[in-house]
Amino acid sequence: MVKFLLGFILIFNLLHAQDLEITEGEESSEDKLTLKIKSFLDEATYRENSEFINVIFDPESAFYKNQRINSVKVAQTLKENGLLKLFFANPREFKLNFKTSGTPLFFVKIMGDTLRNIGYYRYVTIASNLDASEFTWNISLTSEYATDPLVLEQELQKSGCKIIDIERNSPYEWTYVIDMDKGYLDIEVITSREDINLKRSLYAHWLNVSKIKTLNISSSRRNSWYPYISYYDASLHLLKVIREDKIYHNIKLDIPQNAKYMKIADLYTMKNIRDELKLQAQGVK
Repeated sequence: MVKFLLGFILIFNLLHAQDLEITEGEESSEDKLTLKIKSFLDEATYRENSEFINVIFDPESAFYKNQRINSVKVAQTLKENGLLKLFFANPREFKLNFKTSGTPLFFVKIMGDTLRNIGYYRYVTIASNLDASEFTWNISLTSEYATDPLVLEQELQKSGCKIIDIERNSPYEWTYVIDMDKGYLDIEVITSREDINLKRSLYAHWLNVSKIKTLNISSSRRNSWYPYISYYDASLHLLKVIREDKIYHNIKLDIPQNAKYMKIADLYTMKNIRDELKLQAQGVK
């Protein structure tokens, strides 16, 4: 009788424990979205608008993508419904932290172009770190508003990247986790027998040269161009550099077989290039 009773108690406890695990699992699954919503809002805003939040986030399944919370959609929904405020009362210091498993140099180049395209021209790198699992890049800038997650995502998509997760550390500091496994530079792809004019710029010119064999560059007599040309592979590893400490008005270049990207600059300053550089591409890889 005692053995029977002990056996019954043991079975009951096991079944009860399984029920608790299922219940806790269901609750934790439901709470993931709630926790993400709360992370974007202060406690008072969430408490005062909890019923409205339940309405705008119904059904919850619409805010998951590949079994992961779609953080951009959550933030955008809160913003569209007047719950997430991105503008500051006055211009102030704003921090952005980026995390990725991709190549650091390639990532910083993509992010730098992306930030410039959404209007962030002046920022300071305050920290960077590379370990076995990820690369982090932390920047600081003065801004009147926090970055709009949807605007950032749309710009990143032009380079084949996407936002995996977002954390609002504070109103003035946000962290983005970026997937750049399929990333590429959003720049012009040069094809054979194509003529291109590079307009005067304070920034180096980047081109995709993966489809051509040779490139002829002509420089106006008004230019004092000291060629500074770099070739990179698909992950932006440096392959070859050409530095010329004399003025060139014409130069013919053989593109390395595994080069995908090319940077055209001046050895001293881009101000030396007053007129356009004319490019003529030849050959097909």
